[in-house]
Amino acid sequence: MGTDKAFVVLDGRTLLARMLDAARSVTRDVWIVGDSMKYAPFAQVVEDIYPGCGPLGGIHAALRASPNELNMVLAVDVPYASPALLQYLITRAKSSPSAAITVPRAAGGWQPLCAVYRRQFADAAEKALAEGQYKIDALFEQVAVEAIAEEELETAGFAPRIFRNLNTPEELAAANNQ
Repeated sequence: MGTDKAFVVLDGRTLLARMLDAARSVTRDVWIVGDSMKYAPFAQVVEDIYPGCGPLGGIHAALRASPNELNMVLAVDVPYASPALLQYLITRAKSSPSAAITVPRAAGGWQPLCAVYRRQFADAAEKALAEGQYKIDALFEQVAVEAIAEEELETAGFAPRIFRNLNTPEELAAANNQ
């Protein structure tokens, strides 16, 4: 994108503001993983324990800091994730107590940055990070996963395009022109 995605504007609001509102619609306990100097004005901040390791490092830090068993992980560049979708994922996670992660498999692949993680996932993440392995979905073979298929999401009223993310200025421009 060439800039911090959190402060990119879509339909008159930053991606950060959109995601904070969505997260706060399902819980009061909302945290941002990132630089506390930058994000402290918006919510409680958790900084990476393993800096520079991508999203898996952020998930690990959040799970280690969280007192909650279930934790919604939501990236700022998935701006179409609705409060209804988040509630659906949480409900599914609550009904799957043995799953370390409840994750959609839609729009061509796993959606690990719009998923519900149990704190126990931090152990697998920490082992992977210590070994220099940073792919989230590579850990899905090592933990119990509650996968939510695209067909199930569609039946529940969620189109796969809800997971469309914004990675380039062109994608942002197209989204702003819709």
